[in-house]
Amino acid sequence: MKILQVITSLQIGGAEHVVVHLTKLLRQKGLTVDVVVFNGEETAFMRELKETGCRIYKLGRGVYNITYILKLRRIMRKYDIVHTHNSSPQLFAAIANIGLGKMMITTEHSTNNRKREHPMFSFVDKWMYARYAKVVTISKIAKERLCSYLGLEDNQPNCPLQRSIMTINNGVDVNAFYHAKDLPELAHQGKFVTVMVAGFREAKDQRTVIRAIALLPDEYELWLVGDGVRRSEIEAEIIKQNVTKRVKLLGIRSDVPQLLKSADVIVMSSHWEGLSLSNIEGMSSGKPFVASEVNGLKEVTAGYGILFPHGDAEALANVIKKLHDDSEYYLQVAERCYQRALQYDIRKMVDAYEQLYDTVQQ
Repeated sequence: MKILQVITSLQIGGAEHVVVHLTKLLRQKGLTVDVVVFNGEETAFMRELKETGCRIYKLGRGVYNITYILKLRRIMRKYDIVHTHNSSPQLFAAIANIGLGKMMITTEHSTNNRKREHPMFSFVDKWMYARYAKVVTISKIAKERLCSYLGLEDNQPNCPLQRSIMTINNGVDVNAFYHAKDLPELAHQGKFVTVMVAGFREAKDQRTVIRAIALLPDEYELWLVGDGVRRSEIEAEIIKQNVTKRVKLLGIRSDVPQLLKSADVIVMSSHWEGLSLSNIEGMSSGKPFVASEVNGLKEVTAGYGILFPHGDAEALANVIKKLHDDSEYYLQVAERCYQRALQYDIRKMVDAYEQLYDTVQQ
C-alpha cells in the first residue's frame, strides 16, 4: 500500500506533528508513506522525515497557489491513498483527484477556522468533503462542530457525507516525554517555571499567561516556546506588563520533551482547539497541566489536570501559586495527568489510521 500525506508545511504544529509521526511509524511497519508540502521551507520536522528515507515533494513556498493542483495531480497518480491535512491541501487535492479516482482521506485538525465564519464557504466545503472516502476529526467536539458547520444533523443516517465523518484522537509518544531528561542550560535556581508550547497565532492566548505571571512574585518565571505572526504583539505585552526579566521567548524548538521536563508547570491558554497535542504532551511529562476551559482542551483535561476560565489571568495566577505552595497537591495533579496521557498514546492513533487505510482500500 502506497500512501501520500499532503500538508501545507512541516513547521512546528499539531497537524505537522501528526503527519511526521504517522509517517515514521507506518514506515516502520513496512508501508510506503511519502509527503507533499506546499511550502517547502526546510524545518526540523522535514529533516526528521528525511532520515527515515521518506520522499518529500516540495511544491513551492506559498500555501494558496493554484499551480499546485496540477503538480499534485501528477504526484497523486503514483499512490493508492491520498491523506490530506489543512484547508488548502484538502481543497486542492479534491480538485486534483477529479478523473483520477484515488482513494482520499482527510483529517480536520481543529474545532474552528476563519472560513467557517463566512456561509459562502460551506457550499465549497460540502462539495470538497464529499470527495473524500473518510473525513477524520481529532476529537468528539471537533466532529460536532464540523457537522454543525456543514448543516448535518444526527438524524441523517442515510446522508453519505454524515456517514463518512469519524473521529481518531490525536496521540503522542508518552514514554518519550515522561522519560525525557532536564536541560542543564535551562536550570532555574530558585525560580518556579511555567512553560507554554504553542505557535504565536490567532487561536493561542499567550497574553493571559503573561498577565498571570505579572500578578505573581519575582520567583515565578514563564517560558514561551514557539513563534509566529503574533510575535510583536506578544513582545509588546511582555513590556507592558513589566516582566521582560521573567519571560523567556525560546523560539521554535526540537527538544520540547526536555523543555517540559525542565519546567515546573505546563500551561495551554487558548481561545479554541481541536484536540491539542501540546495538551497531551504536557500531561505526558509528569508535571501538572493547566488549561483554558475551552472546547478541545476541557475534554481531555477535566478531572485530571486543572482548568481555568478562558482569559482569566487572576484565576490562572492562583492555580500556579497553589501548585507552588502545596507539594502534595502538585504531585497528585501530575500523576493524574500522566495517567490521562496514557489513554492518548501515539501507537493507538497509528493503529487506528492503519486500520482505516485497510478499510477504504477494500
